Order: sequence, then C-alpha cells, then structure tokens
Amino acid sequence: MRLRIQRATWPRSALILTDTPRPDCPQCDGDGGIEEDYGDNTTGEYAGTHWYPCTCWNETRRWLLLPLLRRPLWSRRTTVARDPWAADEPPF
Repeated sequence: MRLRIQRATWPRSALILTDTPRPDCPQCDGDGGIEEDYGDNTTGEYAGTHWYPCTCWNETRRWLLLPLLRRPLWSRRTTVARDPWAADEPPF
C-alpha cells in the first residue's frame, strides 16, 4: 500500500490520506486501471471507453486527516472600501 496526502473538495474541504496504485504493477503499469476502447457493432465507429480498476489499488480506501475550514465571506473581498471624503494629499 502506497499512501499520499491529498486535498479533497467534496463533500467538504479536507486533507485526506489515500491509497495510490502500485507503480510497478504489470497489469496497469501504475495507472490504477485498464482502459478499453469499444466501437459500435453496426458501423464499427468509436463509441466510448470502459475503465476497469486494477487489483493493485483500492480507490475507496481513504482516511480523513484534517477538515479544512471555509474562509468567511468578508475575508474573500479583494478590494477595500475607501472613504469618499479622504484625500490622497497630505494636509500641509
């Protein structure tokens, strides 16, 4: 099992510890799954891709490390409101 830290955004922002595919796996070459293109039976044209997960990796194996807090709306503002009566020049 190879673990890594990842930032998740759904359903809530958090840091999670997740499993990664084995990089020396002979079946998937470290991708975590096998892609298989398929075509239409009548025309033979490309119709899509099936993705089969490899046995070297369990994509549902993940653990919550740290939930991240949301920034409040008032801190997301980029511009600061200015006083319309304030002058840019010094008083003297």
